[in-house]
Amino acid sequence: MAVVLAVLVLGAGFVVFIRSAGEDPSSRARPYRFVVPAVSVAPGTAVPTPRPVPTTDRAAWLERMADRTDMPVRTVQAYVEAEARTRTATPGCNLTWITLAGVGRVESHHGLYNGTEVGPDGDLTKPIVGVPLDGSPGVQAIPDTDQGRLDGDPVWDRAVGSMQFLPSTWTRWSQRSNGDGRPANPQNVDDAALTAARYLCASGGDLATGQGWWKAILTYNASNKYARDVYSGVDAYAKKTVELG
Repeated sequence: MAVVLAVLVLGAGFVVFIRSAGEDPSSRARPYRFVVPAVSVAPGTAVPTPRPVPTTDRAAWLERMADRTDMPVRTVQAYVEAEARTRTATPGCNLTWITLAGVGRVESHHGLYNGTEVGPDGDLTKPIVGVPLDGSPGVQAIPDTDQGRLDGDPVWDRAVGSMQFLPSTWTRWSQRSNGDGRPANPQNVDDAALTAARYLCASGGDLATGQGWWKAILTYNASNKYARDVYSGVDAYAKKTVELG
């Protein structure tokens, strides 16, 4: 089947995602086992709260969570660490790692889009880059803002990385996770998760409230369907944390 990549752009033109129109992000060639039921909720509905990540045997818990949810363990780790960093830096945001997972599932299936893998250092084995934002039908026209440095396109901007940021937004909000002094890399799940956390917190305020959470997600992508897709993932991951204990 020929795949036509759909690019949905939020109102401010910041972040896009690359899955096909009408395609469930779990329906790849990869044999995913974890099913995320669609949850039809009204905008403003508060999202479930996950059980806390255990402080003992955390590595084993990460492995179990990854195995039960079709996420790379390295990506789960990135989400969990981004939550911890955010709770220290922005305690009033109340971001949970499952919100990052909900976004990452829709944007790139946690860095596994189109056969990509996540390496031990968090780098993607091949870049995830969206279609050119050239004003084609259904696509906003966004001329290049980074001379192709991040997206390889010197003419038009493209969304980059596992969390699908536009170069201009990445430049403003990005943060290197390991503090090694190198520029943040959108093709690294640690940097992408931490940057998404910063952006969501700045956009929504208190994500423990329904109002704050929906504001943040709709700023990420101004589509109620998109927000419900993210919500569905968050709901499924929250239930899995209860099962795992």
